Amino acid sequence: MRSDQVASADYFHKVVDCQWACPAHTPVPEYIRLIAAGRYSDAYMINWESNVFPGILGRTCDRPCEPACRRGRVEEEPVAICRLKRVAADFKDDVKPRMPARAAEKNGKRVACIGAGPASLTVARDLAPLGYDVTVFDSEPKAGGFMRTQIPRFRLPESVIDEEIGFVLDLGVTFKHGTRIDSLKGVIDDGYDAVFVGTGAPRGRDLDVPGRAEAAAHIHIGIDWLANVAFGHIKKISKRVIVLGGGNTAMDCCRSARRLGGEDVKVVVRSGFEEMKASPWEKEDAMHEGIPILNFLVPKEVKHIDGRLTGMVFEKVRAEYDAKGRRSLIPTGEPDTLIDCDEVLVAVGQENAFPWIERDIGLEFDKWGMPKVDPVTYRSSLPNVFFGGDAAFGPKNIIWAVAHGHGAAYSIDALCQGKDVDARPPADGRFVSQKMGIHEWTYDNDISQQRRLKVPLRDNAVALTDIRVEVELGFDTARALAEAQRCLNCDVDTIFAAPLCIECDACADICPMDCITFTQDGPETDLRKRLAAPANNLAQDLYVSGELKTKRVMVKDEDVCLHCGMCAERCPTGAWDMQKFSVQLPRAGA
Repeated sequence: MRSDQVASADYFHKVVDCQWACPAHTPVPEYIRLIAAGRYSDAYMINWESNVFPGILGRTCDRPCEPACRRGRVEEEPVAICRLKRVAADFKDDVKPRMPARAAEKNGKRVACIGAGPASLTVARDLAPLGYDVTVFDSEPKAGGFMRTQIPRFRLPESVIDEEIGFVLDLGVTFKHGTRIDSLKGVIDDGYDAVFVGTGAPRGRDLDVPGRAEAAAHIHIGIDWLANVAFGHIKKISKRVIVLGGGNTAMDCCRSARRLGGEDVKVVVRSGFEEMKASPWEKEDAMHEGIPILNFLVPKEVKHIDGRLTGMVFEKVRAEYDAKGRRSLIPTGEPDTLIDCDEVLVAVGQENAFPWIERDIGLEFDKWGMPKVDPVTYRSSLPNVFFGGDAAFGPKNIIWAVAHGHGAAYSIDALCQGKDVDARPPADGRFVSQKMGIHEWTYDNDISQQRRLKVPLRDNAVALTDIRVEVELGFDTARALAEAQRCLNCDVDTIFAAPLCIECDACADICPMDCITFTQDGPETDLRKRLAAPANNLAQDLYVSGELKTKRVMVKDEDVCLHCGMCAERCPTGAWDMQKFSVQLPRAGA
């Protein structure tokens, strides 16, 4: 990245790895600093602006930010970003007065959101304050979608859902509960200027093996079963339970079954343990509660006596990979495995279902029955119909649905205002110097030696007796402070002014990561090999200065820089400065 290109906001946004990795681009270091300062309400509102549901996501997010965390460059565990988000929600004051006011006047534009999940609610959150008349339709009595029906209460208390969804509905959104939409054409014909579809992926995949139909009374689709548990329709389960599947839904099913009377609950997965789609912490939580996970077993037959389930037969397999890394499951030839059980929960995947969308209204579908949706604008082949969340691109986490909602809201606003929906303005970046003196900064640049702290859990003796008792207790303020101090302030970046540099190499000498090199210029592929430490991560740019007085250039490897500021402290001429970067992303109304 040349000096004239470094001015791009995306360049420095990418350097803030955690924020860049977050689909909603939450400014992680900023809110973590506020938590460290005890400013929990401020931290909450920063989260709310980007991810909409801080308390929900602080408990349930799939954490794409954490594998990207720069703390992983210096030790094994990243900062507990997700659980710090929950801290902001747990310890905030009353934030209702800080929420946007209802629009004083409507702008005359009507928007329908079908489904009351996170994507639709994000669209409503973004558009209602701008004067749009937003109506959200859902067949359930309460808004929330799969956040309410699929995530068990021991992971996500209903009070948290009610509060954060309430913040959205209080913006003047009309919520029509208990209203099942059976015709997209009918909604369009009602005169809405735009329609957003955020209905999720409501259909669970079934099991097709001999005996399935005969024992149907004892075999349940996982997502449907979880919904019935959430609404209190199911309050108990048999003692011996098999859960089929290796995703997060399977983990929710097995843990729920333990709390409803399952004494012998097993998870059976066709893949290996490492290849399971469930998040590592979800698997850990299940095993912590005494639930074994059995891998490389493929369902072969359901055993029953006159329709009464007695067990399942599984074929043992192993994984083999071809030259392109594609996996095949090959039978081992070992004897089949019989596992006794009384009930089976099938959690082997989810898929979309759009029986209510007419096929003759101009909306195009692909060969898998999914609507053709632009991945940037979220627009379908019908100019005023948009999709987001699982309904657009298949099952993902809540944070992805939120990101889709922001993007769709921008497109809907552009459409209704007569602007080009396909045009997206570039991100805007702002810098503020953090220097207060020669060796003083407005942020704490000491690297904490604190290892990642574990979140306290409720004892199993209590947790497994009540499905509505939250298991994770969250950080207290002392633990939150200790964990927040592990953040490396990646949004406070090193800014280099070539005209001030005297090429004394003091910055390169003191850099603890050997990420600064003064060398002859050349092609990037060549530069990467000639640095003090080879820059092998091609996904992260190099910071290359303009030509210096000796005809050399300064090259910094952004991938390994810890933002410690030692280069700026050591520099005798002020050629290095530490500046806090903040990115302004396109949002509806901007």
